Amino acid sequence: MRARILVFLMGSAAWGSGVSAHAQSSSDFEQPPVSYSATTPRGQSELEAKLKSAALSLAADERGALKALLAALDVPEESQMLVFSKTSLQRRRINPERPRALYFSDSVYVGWVPGGLAEIIMIDPQLGPVFYAFDLRAAQRGTPKLERDGDCLRCHGGTFVRDIPGVFARSLFTNEEGEPLLRHGTVLVDDATPFNQRWGGWYVTGYHGTEPHRGNVLSSEKGDALVFEAFTQHSDTLTKFIDPTDYLRGTSDVVALLVFEHQMTVQNSFTRANFACRRMMAYQRGLQDAYKEPVTEDPVYDSVKSVFASTAQDVVDRMLFLNAAPLPHGVIGDDAFQKRFAHGAPASASGHTLKELQLWDRLFEQRCSYLIYSPMFLELPETLKTRIFERLQSALRSRDPQDRYAYLPAAEKQRIYDILVETHPDAKRLWQPAAGS
Repeated sequence: MRARILVFLMGSAAWGSGVSAHAQSSSDFEQPPVSYSATTPRGQSELEAKLKSAALSLAADERGALKALLAALDVPEESQMLVFSKTSLQRRRINPERPRALYFSDSVYVGWVPGGLAEIIMIDPQLGPVFYAFDLRAAQRGTPKLERDGDCLRCHGGTFVRDIPGVFARSLFTNEEGEPLLRHGTVLVDDATPFNQRWGGWYVTGYHGTEPHRGNVLSSEKGDALVFEAFTQHSDTLTKFIDPTDYLRGTSDVVALLVFEHQMTVQNSFTRANFACRRMMAYQRGLQDAYKEPVTEDPVYDSVKSVFASTAQDVVDRMLFLNAAPLPHGVIGDDAFQKRFAHGAPASASGHTLKELQLWDRLFEQRCSYLIYSPMFLELPETLKTRIFERLQSALRSRDPQDRYAYLPAAEKQRIYDILVETHPDAKRLWQPAAGS
């Protein structure tokens, strides 16, 4: 059986109350109108072409082949994160001395274990995450082959994810062999996860604070009790834990981990909203046909309107970091990742972007997700996207101290508003009259 390495990704956004009346089983994304596995992802041919063009470079040694793969997909090697828990079907290859590596861009994830498969997740605008297996060793032999991997859905669309194919991260306690000690709990990480519950089973570099987290530590059991002592030393490289020679970087960067966890949270909210609203519009069209009513492109039934309202609210909540856990002081990270991450971000006339990192008490200077520029967001159903922008504009223009988003200071709201109305095509189109009033 082929090994898998990305079963540590998932989303945890919940549907709003309006969805529950029409909630469906997790396999319903295989039915129309989504038809997940039966639909060819839009970027698949482009992905195959990129791998074909990189074939000569992929013929290098395994480490060189990985480097060429990341370059072909425009995924920064500076984003490297290492996880040592045996939480995938490639578990026999993984241990604290040989962790699995993960790299990511705004729309692509690549995972790899030395001597094993690489796996690729592409974020498709209509399907959400699409999973592929790629054998670097076969590529070295001159026979690179990309396979869409439906087996990943056992975890990414079933065991850990409800209603959608999703991406996720877990934090758990592991013993000296990397085996999860599951009876002591596991945390599905998102923006709201407290700092001290993150990164169990992961290596973490670049943190210089005093508040503990669960990374870098092997646990044990004494009877039924967990034996765990947080790692309190500062480490900017992996050399305190492993020999990183086989990997592309000597880091498992704390800032990359934080960005990664935020990104997955928001991407899953987009996928959930997209699927829910497409299903509800198909439901509405079916009723309109049955009752000989005019078929409309906007929600007209109360049940359909309710789903659009609740999903729009969830997306805005996720994008504006509602309930995000505060960061402690001491999150420093690797300058190389931060520069690569921020490069090319759309900027307002004053020079602000949505990728400005703050790293003092929160991750970003402007708490509105940069994923609002992603193809996945731009191609949400227009009726849904319009409602999202209505809610977002209301949130950013409000100065009510009792407002849902009152945790955002007025100056920060104004910076976000200015960035979007100056740089985002939909904000320009939908907000420009209000900007001049």
